[in-house]
Amino acid sequence: MAETESVKIVVTGLWHLGCVTAACLAEHDEVVGHDPDRAVIDGLRRGEPPISEPGMTDLLHKGVASGRLSYTDDPSAVADADVLWIAYDTPVDERDVADVEFVARNAEPLIAHLPEGALVVISSQVPVGFAARMERRAAELGVRVSVAVCPENLRLGQALEIFRHPDRIVAGVRTEADRERLGALLAPFTNNLVWMSPESAEMTKHALNAFLATSVTFINEIAGICEQVGADIKDVERGLKSESRIGPRAYLSAGGGFAGGTLARDVRTLSAIAQTTRTPHDVLDGVLATNELQQRWVDRVIERALVDVRGARLAVLGLTYKPDTDTLRRSQSVDFALRMHERGAEIVAYDPAVRRLPTDLAHRIAMAESAQAALAGADTLIVGTDWPEFGALTPRDLATMRRRLVVDPRRFLEGSLRGEGVEYLGVGIGSPSS
Repeated sequence: MAETESVKIVVTGLWHLGCVTAACLAEHDEVVGHDPDRAVIDGLRRGEPPISEPGMTDLLHKGVASGRLSYTDDPSAVADADVLWIAYDTPVDERDVADVEFVARNAEPLIAHLPEGALVVISSQVPVGFAARMERRAAELGVRVSVAVCPENLRLGQALEIFRHPDRIVAGVRTEADRERLGALLAPFTNNLVWMSPESAEMTKHALNAFLATSVTFINEIAGICEQVGADIKDVERGLKSESRIGPRAYLSAGGGFAGGTLARDVRTLSAIAQTTRTPHDVLDGVLATNELQQRWVDRVIERALVDVRGARLAVLGLTYKPDTDTLRRSQSVDFALRMHERGAEIVAYDPAVRRLPTDLAHRIAMAESAQAALAGADTLIVGTDWPEFGALTPRDLATMRRRLVVDPRRFLEGSLRGEGVEYLGVGIGSPSS
């Protein structure tokens, strides 16, 4: 596959990962976006992607206008494809266990329609061994294809930038010919390709997320000690990140723990593999247990500050999983609000990306039209999501609160709200009298 040769790529699974993948690939090649859900296809044809991501709608429109991007729910669309790119977002349950069968059920039927010699690229969040499973399925169907692994590097709110300009891309292939083919597809994005086997590429993704999860858990444990001995975790973070063996981009920012669905999924996957193979995995299990405790840090702080939350009015600023997205699923902010509601607190929230809540949340969380409206009469301000617009808040904006208590786990508003008569509580702030 020469770099200038025309290539037809079918990207299957048009949710977050698939829409980003299709939009970016269509800047350089012919792409057909496939999804078995007709409603998703109809929405995309109307110019309405199923999930919010900065710049994605415009890039999808651009791809369609160029003639390089189209959409279908017809599995036979892969019949003349050079490449089938599997990009389903793998669902996880409430325990962060991945539903790999969802990906397999949707991807495997497409293999039967592929032409001889097609390349199957797997980017979905799947466990080690999934590529080999796809190879076996193709052999059972009598279809000769190659299978490669290119683990997703999806980051909510920055997905397009990361896809277009990655630090590097991990790529797992079996043969030199597959390396050349996949390398030509990835060349427009980076020449820093880290080549390995499909199994090593799958394992690299597990190990990367587990390492990041371990880093988050480690710094949160250190933050807990800081709170007891009069140290400040932000000072400690600066000390660590200035060490050349660690570096400024290390995942060492204390807060409320990592949310499930991404890091937790891979930690649980590795833990399950280790258990099956009877390999020691105490560190992995410890990461999950400690993180679950850290996710209740806000609860513990509010319990100490308010003593009894029954009847308290809690203003939650930010409900989404992360800034620059409208995703509520697995949001720690939403989970906290529901726990406090169950204990008798009144929850009033504001989020710039959320105008209406799903029915199951709407009767438990009241939505305000602005941050100031949410703060009126509140006993506590809880910073749930670090939306940039919240950075404009000043102590004057808290004047309408009954008690000017701010709980800010990631200390996002420390520079603007700490001091001036505000009770400010954040992870890793210790007092000399602790």
